[in-house]
Amino acid sequence: YFYGTFPEGFTWGVSSSAYQVEGGWDADGKGPSIWDNFTHVPGNIKNNDNGDIACDSYNKVEEDIYLLRALGVKNYRFSLSWSRIFPSGRNNSINSHGVDYYNRLIDGLVANNIAPIVTLHHWDLPQALQDIGGWESSALIDLFDSFADFCFQTFGDRVKFWITFNEPQVIAWVGYGAGAFPPNVNDPGSAPYRVAHILLKAHARVYHTYDDKYRASQGGVIALCPNIDWAEPKTPSNPRDIEAADRYLQFLVGWFTHPVFKNGDYPDVMKWKVGNRSELQHLPSSRLPVFTAEEREYIRGTADVFCFNTYTSKIVTHATTRLKPFSYEYDQEVLTEIDNSWPTSAITDHRAVAWGLRRLLNWIKEEYGNPPIYIIENGVGIKTNSDVDDNTRIFYYKTYIDEALKAYKLDGVNLRGYNTWSFMDSFEWLNGYEPRFGLHQVDFNNPNRPRTPKRSAVYYAEIIRNNGIPLPKEDE
Repeated sequence: YFYGTFPEGFTWGVSSSAYQVEGGWDADGKGPSIWDNFTHVPGNIKNNDNGDIACDSYNKVEEDIYLLRALGVKNYRFSLSWSRIFPSGRNNSINSHGVDYYNRLIDGLVANNIAPIVTLHHWDLPQALQDIGGWESSALIDLFDSFADFCFQTFGDRVKFWITFNEPQVIAWVGYGAGAFPPNVNDPGSAPYRVAHILLKAHARVYHTYDDKYRASQGGVIALCPNIDWAEPKTPSNPRDIEAADRYLQFLVGWFTHPVFKNGDYPDVMKWKVGNRSELQHLPSSRLPVFTAEEREYIRGTADVFCFNTYTSKIVTHATTRLKPFSYEYDQEVLTEIDNSWPTSAITDHRAVAWGLRRLLNWIKEEYGNPPIYIIENGVGIKTNSDVDDNTRIFYYKTYIDEALKAYKLDGVNLRGYNTWSFMDSFEWLNGYEPRFGLHQVDFNNPNRPRTPKRSAVYYAEIIRNNGIPLPKEDE
């Protein structure tokens, strides 16, 4: 265990997202999103839960800010509901009530010295835009840019930290490949690559809009936020396993970060694997689309900082996979497993592996030239009706934050901020309200959705106050 503190100006925060906490799904002129419609179909979500009311944050701005102030956080990361601001997804349908809601939230945060970190798109696409093809349609590049432009113009005088997409790999793979998330497209071999191609272009477009029109006057930063699990080679002395672990990371995160942080193009191993396998599948061209030279130039360098979400680690080994059916998963030619001694949590494949975080931070440092790094989501879900005495979560944070501290202090990783997932118990997608991730407990059976700080909230507030984990006074 390592004692020490983070640099001055290190930013501590908590995170949430619109669909998971706001509720007010059709309040004051909000349009339906793909998640509204998906959760209204019986059987889609555990216990038939939905986000219609969620934590009712739409009606609890003051209360939420009060809790954030009590924690002592330096920032609050939340997302904007595109369909609350543009009910039809387009800028000819501005909903002033939605804009007012976000203005109240942002003003309240700024008044309390809490910096807003704002995600433009956290999965809840307006249904009206899904109806024209969703992220499979390149029309969304312009439409997303027009939404982002409006947000920069409206909120950018107070918001200095923007995230374009939360976990784009999840949108592409879980939404369009595996088809488990809306829009439930089940096309594992091709759609994820087509969607990722459009997401990258949309991200770059929005970055350039900020750069060209707003950066000089507003002075903020903008990035995208991938999800990353650390990949530990099963046999570290075996070059094939080391290669497989790196390949796993390239397919998971390099898919989006290699174009942005390196050369505007996909990782070589992705181009080679998907191209080679497409040839063996007798396809006329690779299932992985190709960027033009202009597009590569346009995408390269479109992030000011490196943001990511992380929850767990995997053990990875090389595998020979089938050629049919075509699949992004088979393209990776890896096998992942877990160590049964790793502590379990409410989410099957989220096991606590704190040492993986330090290795992951070092990998990002080596792979991308030590950019300024922000951990935007990190936390653990516990399956229980009440977990105010959440020692498991305290232990998770204690060990994960300590590994982040080691990466900063001992390894020289340029870590600038850490945010927990999540600010409060909320709607956890397909799992409904069963896994509790929050520092605050929410009583979902009570129409008022009262919040109660858990012991982990008190613990985290102390870490923030100390700016890390200083040596206890008696041990100095």
